[in-house]
Amino acid sequence: MPEAQLRLSRERIIDAAQKLADTNGAPALTMRSIAKSLGVEAMSLYHHFANKDEILDALVDSVFSEITLPQKGAPWAEEMRVRAQSVREVLLRHHWAVGLLDSRRNPGPATLRHHDHVIGCLRQENFSIEQAAHTFATLDSYIYGFVLQEISLPFNTADHGADMFAEILSNTADDYPHLTEMATEYTARLEYDFADEFEWGLSLILDAIARRHT
Repeated sequence: MPEAQLRLSRERIIDAAQKLADTNGAPALTMRSIAKSLGVEAMSLYHHFANKDEILDALVDSVFSEITLPQKGAPWAEEMRVRAQSVREVLLRHHWAVGLLDSRRNPGPATLRHHDHVIGCLRQENFSIEQAAHTFATLDSYIYGFVLQEISLPFNTADHGADMFAEILSNTADDYPHLTEMATEYTARLEYDFADEFEWGLSLILDAIARRHT
């Protein structure tokens, strides 16, 4: 038996699959491509995973394991802020995971632990179960949506935003006065970075949830 096959494990397979997805996206994941990156035959993977879906389940669980868990006993708003920031950071490392985190029918222990901690943090602060559900859904919708927009931008606003907006509006400024105003007075400034908008929106949501909760 080849040495690479002898060293094969679930952990090595998931690590290889994650690196492949980080480089080429989730569509690049096949049993054959994962096996090739490990230097083994595709059939070797079936000793550890029944199919590609099981690998995707494990991959999603691995991503959830990287997210900072909110802690009981700490102020809920600060814990939700830290958790939201962590989710965004993790998704920026693994772009392919944005559309997969809540797609699995067989969530793993890290996924279940993560969800339980989020709910528990809110419940111990006297959120009703309905309020906890609304808060969880609202925050995740914002985080996932922001990251999706962030990774879809055709340029890095921190480095090229001012030049890009100037080029787009160079000959049409009079036709779009409000867009031009925003571009020239705000988004085209050298220090502008779209990523900074995340904290503004997150604070807005947390403040609104706090008002509704009290």
